[in-house]
Amino acid sequence: MSGSLQPANGMPLYDSRALRRIEAQADVFGGDEVLMRRAGLAAWHASLTHWPRARRILVVCGPGNNGGDGWVLARHAREAGRAVRVLQLPSHASRGELAQRMRQEFLEAGGHADAALDDVPRAGSEQFDLIVDALFGIGFSRVPDAGTAALIETINAMRVPVLALDVPSGVDADTGRVPGVAVHASHTVQFIGAHLGLATGAALDHVGVRSVASLDVPRTMLDELPVAAHQIAADALPGYLPRRRRNTHKGESGRVLCIGGDHGKGGAIAMCAEAALRAGAGLVDVATRAEHVIALLSRRPEAMARAVDAAASLQPLIESADVIALGPGLGQGEWGHALQEVALAAGKSLVLDADALNLLASTPRVLPSDTILTPHPGEAARLLGTSTQEVQASRYAAANSLCERYGCVIVLKGAGTVIAAPGETMRVIAAGNPGMAVGGMGDILTGIIASLRAQGLSAFDAACCGALLHAAAGDAAAQEGGERGLLPSDLFAHVRRLANS
Repeated sequence: MSGSLQPANGMPLYDSRALRRIEAQADVFGGDEVLMRRAGLAAWHASLTHWPRARRILVVCGPGNNGGDGWVLARHAREAGRAVRVLQLPSHASRGELAQRMRQEFLEAGGHADAALDDVPRAGSEQFDLIVDALFGIGFSRVPDAGTAALIETINAMRVPVLALDVPSGVDADTGRVPGVAVHASHTVQFIGAHLGLATGAALDHVGVRSVASLDVPRTMLDELPVAAHQIAADALPGYLPRRRRNTHKGESGRVLCIGGDHGKGGAIAMCAEAALRAGAGLVDVATRAEHVIALLSRRPEAMARAVDAAASLQPLIESADVIALGPGLGQGEWGHALQEVALAAGKSLVLDADALNLLASTPRVLPSDTILTPHPGEAARLLGTSTQEVQASRYAAANSLCERYGCVIVLKGAGTVIAAPGETMRVIAAGNPGMAVGGMGDILTGIIASLRAQGLSAFDAACCGALLHAAAGDAAAQEGGERGLLPSDLFAHVRRLANS
């Protein structure tokens, strides 16, 4: 590399506890009532921005401050000449003094509120242009009761755009978990700061487009809050990847050794090797079964493929490598186990994926701190001795637990990939798409990360940049031909282009 740039941290994400510290200091800028009025007005402005032609609006209000925000929006919408209906179930009657005050202002201005689910027509596409979800805010993390669940299911069935205030009702704002049913929003306007849980996991099926309304909270107050994670998007890539010097040579771009490809699994290690080359590694060796060498060289002659039938013949390749990518197609038999033992004992920088992770789960050990593990949720569950469901219920906690257990960098793959490392604030990837849920995508990620590590990036930066580059390439490939049927090899040209952006 020609030099080191400072990658941008990206968008800060906060947990509920941190944001409530702002609310506790509301007197600094006028009190809770000022915040609520600002939130309702900001939500109304969001609706005007995204649905300026919406004339018939249904606002669904809950019992707390989120419902109060909804009452404020409803009043603004009515004053602007919109036909507004507000639904507040008897079980959702406003409990807080502020929410009751906002409700009363709406009613005194001539507004009307319905109090029964049956009052909401099911033919939403004919009755309303927009639904506003102001049921529950960031403090709601339980399974909705039967009446609330029925209301949420009605909203989702109406096939009308939905604006969620702060968080789609039913989504845990801290973890992204959806313990029961939850609103499917078209747009979520978050108040004060971006919420940790809305960037990963099941939440991504509910939030739609996200935006943040600061409510004019002073930047200095936000700067004092603990940041739970940073979300990084494709525009952060140039910060990780400086241009190369004109007077450079292949040795300066690093040498990657890809180990894997047991009988019948040669494609995995071939894709890993090509990804390492496309991401910029100067030299790539491949240690695989003899049966895969010809096919691999035919596909990608730039990769130096060697037949390795025993662990002893792996040693010369390890000695010349800067980074080892271990696991794609490795298998869990004697061959894979023997190669893994030699690789882990070599003292080289490591990127572990697939069967290397499964072998590690069966024989846990402390790893060098610059090792990078890239599990999907199932592999993460095996490494932690838990279930996939528990991993997905709290992806941040799972990534942190893996980081603590193995003492190294973790790339927890999935919707909203999470990267954790000792002493670092977590990163969350704001890229990627459902078309990438296909076998082989992880092999490419392994090759990319190993390549970036070999080119001089720190383990944490290589993990963050690699996951981001991989996801952004997947998005670019999906834009060309759609998500369904997207193949891992479709990413290669985009990996190269984006790595040079």
